[in-house]
Amino acid sequence: MFFSIIIPVYNRPDEVNELLKSLTETTYVYPFEVVIIEDGSVNSCESVVAQYQSKLTISYFFKENSGPGDSRNFGMQRAKGEYFLLFDSDCIIPAGYLNEVMLELETNFVDCFGGPDQALQSFTPIQKAINFAMTSVLTTGGIRGGSEAIAKFQPRSFNMGISQKAFISSGGFGNIHPGEDPDLAIRLWRLGFETRLFSKAFVYHKRRIDWEKFELQVSKFGKARPILNAWHPAYAKPTFFFPSLFILGFYFSWLLLLFAQDALLKCYFGYFILVFLVATIQNKSLYIGYLACIAVWKQFKGYGHGFLESFVKIQLLKQQPDRAFPDLFFKK
Repeated sequence: MFFSIIIPVYNRPDEVNELLKSLTETTYVYPFEVVIIEDGSVNSCESVVAQYQSKLTISYFFKENSGPGDSRNFGMQRAKGEYFLLFDSDCIIPAGYLNEVMLELETNFVDCFGGPDQALQSFTPIQKAINFAMTSVLTTGGIRGGSEAIAKFQPRSFNMGISQKAFISSGGFGNIHPGEDPDLAIRLWRLGFETRLFSKAFVYHKRRIDWEKFELQVSKFGKARPILNAWHPAYAKPTFFFPSLFILGFYFSWLLLLFAQDALLKCYFGYFILVFLVATIQNKSLYIGYLACIAVWKQFKGYGHGFLESFVKIQLLKQQPDRAFPDLFFKK
């Protein structure tokens, strides 16, 4: 099986350098290709890519900015592989990653898979705290951390694989972002394809964002979900409301203090103590435990508010998604 690694990039030459360097250190002994798609960047990575021409089988394409989903489609249309592996530019790939994917596909082939992410020791404390918030069973249920238990796994495009056959049949990603990956997974299910989690095929996801950008990012995740629920109502789940209920419950717990009722607020306090302890133990750092509490709060707050706003506009007021949230849609 010939792998094509598809990497869209937007103004991130330093990240591309780290990613490509990690691919040169792979223990995989079979040929593979790397396809870099520059999505209208001002700060190009072309000179970085040139440094790896003798080390990797690599192609570079520059196109007008149309978003990561369309850029992945662009790359897959030009790739030579039978199976496409998709990474975000801020990922670092472990040396054994390709071997693990090959083993999974040879053991139990699936046309689309997703893998989890982990943090390197060299990551900054904020990166480690955000990684905890995005991967812990205390927050996302461990979906991004590799403990996904639901029957149908929705791969995330920072670490995802899809067969050429499934890509051609589905037409690839849509123009919503974020949300293009669960949308593709659901469309694949409808076409009869299966998806699966490869729990050992993890990447190191750096997430080079500050607190404000992180909250904005998860807010967009929240806004995208009611749109996906409207498009694919059969796959909507009550658990999607949880972050919004968490935030509303938190605000309500403070209101209850006016009536000398503090039991609910104590539950929230206990939850964040648990987050602090688990994050501290996992990272062997009290400071990261503290930062994890901030990350988890911003995650719930951003996603919860975004989901509520989108639920009202899309589900209740029946507004058109691209008009209600034009920032979530790229024009092709």
